[in-house]
Amino acid sequence: MWVHDIDPLALELGPLKVHWYGLMYLIGFGAAWALGSWRARQPGSSWTEQQVSDLVFWGALGVVLGGRCGYVLFYHFDYFLDDPLWLFAIWEGGMSFHGGLLGVLVAIAWFSHRHGKRFFELADFVAPLIPIGLGAGRVGNFIGGELWGRPTYQTWGVIFPRAADGLGRHPSQLYEAVLEGVVMFAILWWYSAKPRPRMAVSGLFLLLYGVFRSSVEFFREPDEQLGFLAFDWLTMGQLLSAPMIVGGILLLVMAYGRRAPTAVKR
Repeated sequence: MWVHDIDPLALELGPLKVHWYGLMYLIGFGAAWALGSWRARQPGSSWTEQQVSDLVFWGALGVVLGGRCGYVLFYHFDYFLDDPLWLFAIWEGGMSFHGGLLGVLVAIAWFSHRHGKRFFELADFVAPLIPIGLGAGRVGNFIGGELWGRPTYQTWGVIFPRAADGLGRHPSQLYEAVLEGVVMFAILWWYSAKPRPRMAVSGLFLLLYGVFRSSVEFFREPDEQLGFLAFDWLTMGQLLSAPMIVGGILLLVMAYGRRAPTAVKR
């Protein structure tokens, strides 16, 4: 087994400290902008590169604000009740994907209203741009030695010093990076390369993420302050992902259940 000893700081110049996790966010936003701009330039696209840039900006804002709010409300609600101002203590870290997703949905709704585009036209365009950022974020979690997995005796187990028990653990961050980042990107990018019924790409995104996240949760250590929520196996991540699975299936059924589905313009 390997002992995790990666420095979470990518760069340190006096008081300036740049963490690898922060750089992974930049990689995610940069990838979304580059991929979205490329699709905007394709023949028949209803998008301009300026619209993509604006959308990525507001989406990034939704990720950060929603991610922080989700982390506080979903995982540390007791802290929030004791000190509501702790919500703004962003220097202490803490982000939630599900909160970030809600933030992005709010940003999409606002952008849709402002630019006269349908909500799911935006959501279907954005969905394939997200997985690279998800994968990069999980790599950042691994580098930072956080959100580790459950104990394992497998040879690929990793000893995380911050776990303070000396046990080899599943590198569940990397499992998620592969599934949520590489695999989900490959599927969504291929699937969305051709016109699909409106809502189909969004539905597939919700379904894939919900299934992948719920599966990896069986290898990931539950949050210490929450533990298992029920049945000695249900975690907060699985509870929050369940509506995504149901919602994804419903969107796919609605998308393909129409008599004359509307193709998504790229």
